[in-house]
Amino acid sequence: MSDLRSEIKREIESGEYNCEKELTLSIISGKWKIIIIYYLGTEGVLRFSEINRLLPKISHKVLTTQIRELEEDGVVHRKVFAEVPSKVEYSLTTLGESLIPIVLMMDEWGKKNIKHFPVAKNR
Repeated sequence: MSDLRSEIKREIESGEYNCEKELTLSIISGKWKIIIIYYLGTEGVLRFSEINRLLPKISHKVLTTQIRELEEDGVVHRKVFAEVPSKVEYSLTTLGESLIPIVLMMDEWGKKNIKHFPVAKNR
């Protein structure tokens, strides 16, 4: 578990978060986590290569790290099949599915307001 994940876990257990919003942000923070949650919520069960294709600008290492952190936080479920070659599928847990309305609202907000952020159009 990364140092950040360990720190978040310690803060949750000790009640050090100032508010619930801070906890939510700590779980979904990371450039790609919200997008990973979005695709798993809208596309359903996906393999690593499928997620990677949906996010062409993400490196293999970063995608692995982001998925592992979501898995550690109980948002993503990883299912490994006993096959050769190995097959792994990712899906949202019940906790992860509960984030979908938030992610969809963020998507809608972005669509409505992108015109106010001309730099964002070029990303």
